Amino acid sequence: MEHPDRPMTRRDALRAGLTVAALAPAPAALARPWTGLTPEQQAGQRVIFSYSGSAVPPALLAQIEAGTAAGVIFFADNVTSLDQVTAATRRLEAARKAGPVPAPLLLMTDQEGGRIRRLPGGPVSSQKEIGQASDPTAAAARAGTEAGRLLAGVGMNVNLAPVLDVHRVEGDFADRLGRSYSTDPAVCGRLGAAFVTAQQRAGVAATVKHFPGLGAAGPDENTDLRPVTLRVPRSVLRTVDEPPYAPAIAAGVRLVMPSWAVYPALDPARPAGLSPVVLGSLRGRLGFRGVTVSDAINAGGLETFGTYAERAVAAARAGMDLILVCSQRVADGQAVVSGLAGALRSGRLDRRAFDAARARVSDLRHRSG
Repeated sequence: MEHPDRPMTRRDALRAGLTVAALAPAPAALARPWTGLTPEQQAGQRVIFSYSGSAVPPALLAQIEAGTAAGVIFFADNVTSLDQVTAATRRLEAARKAGPVPAPLLLMTDQEGGRIRRLPGGPVSSQKEIGQASDPTAAAARAGTEAGRLLAGVGMNVNLAPVLDVHRVEGDFADRLGRSYSTDPAVCGRLGAAFVTAQQRAGVAATVKHFPGLGAAGPDENTDLRPVTLRVPRSVLRTVDEPPYAPAIAAGVRLVMPSWAVYPALDPARPAGLSPVVLGSLRGRLGFRGVTVSDAINAGGLETFGTYAERAVAAARAGMDLILVCSQRVADGQAVVSGLAGALRSGRLDRRAFDAARARVSDLRHRSG
């Protein structure tokens, strides 16, 4: 019987469908993130900002020009047309070029397909519809290509998709908005990998979510709104919810987003994205070497874990590389940067781990340019 927390071996990787490259050491370039940055600038390389409305606020441009932001996440109210959002991404990149960080911003959105689309355009089919197509693998690849081409065309380089949640019954949380490919983990893994591969070939980094899986969540168990505890046995998490991640990692997916649900079988005290146990398993047992990105740090599911800055520090200590501040207020992103910088100065965040996270983000940004 496999020990649940031992490192994944070469044999385990091959059994799970992982390539040897997925377990290879990080590139040498990762050891040398940008030097000469202040603590605030270093912290900023781990924070994604957001804003409200269609006009990019001067405060955000100033933050980027100062080198204290890694990127921006776009929501529906930031987009009035493709031309408008293209102009916005160009303005953000112009501010970045005027600052001290020599790599493109991470400009991202949720373009999953179906009802979850922030930009006008494809993929029109939801993940549920793709799973029910006559040739689901081809449909998933087409959706990945559509999303990649659309986002690349407007100057974005990261998509927070696809979802790998293995839903249980019709109408549950993952199914009700068509955000799950199937109740079969193997199908979810195969279709997710097809989406990831096609989208990244189109020049946009993919993100698989929500590790270790929200498929067991009921219709109203939404971590965006409230705390959620999923009392799923460890054996079910290992055999149903986690398996879709192995094909995605083998396909070279660049980001993984953990969930904000609590899984007592793994860590009874903390949501997955704040848990060193869960994030350590993703890195050690599953062999993921890319960037971990948080769900919204302002989510209702974290209401008992302090301020946004305190949540961000807890996430960083657990092993989260990038923090999404999705409140659409620039001041909240600034507070998170200040909180991370303060924790770095005081030693509450380990310098070596902090630099390793920055290096992974640096590598992602250089590859996304």
